[in-house]
Amino acid sequence: MEEKVSESQPADTSEAANGEGIKEKIIGVLKTIYDPEIPVDIYELGLVYDIDVNSSGVADVKMTLTSPMCPVAESLPPEVESKIGKVPGVTKASVEVVWDPPWTMEMMSEAAKLQLGML
Repeated sequence: MEEKVSESQPADTSEAANGEGIKEKIIGVLKTIYDPEIPVDIYELGLVYDIDVNSSGVADVKMTLTSPMCPVAESLPPEVESKIGKVPGVTKASVEVVWDPPWTMEMMSEAAKLQLGML
């Protein structure tokens, strides 16, 4: 399959590029937060549904939990919010727990499945 090559463009120093850089740092932080029952980080588990960083550095994260009865349902979202709030460039962080779509094991990354011996 032939790869398409786009026209050369100057390096993007726009606010959008800065937001993507902050988003990558947030993902790095999320990969340090582990589910207490499954020895895999919440990002690779597929618990993080969306990360949005606006031009002012406000980071909004939508995540879920493995179940509504998750033992860390009260403590995990504030921990995530606190840690992403410390990422350089983030001026404010908010975490919204959503239940739709419900989390399933299919949402885990291949790395998570491999770590758990599922591949």
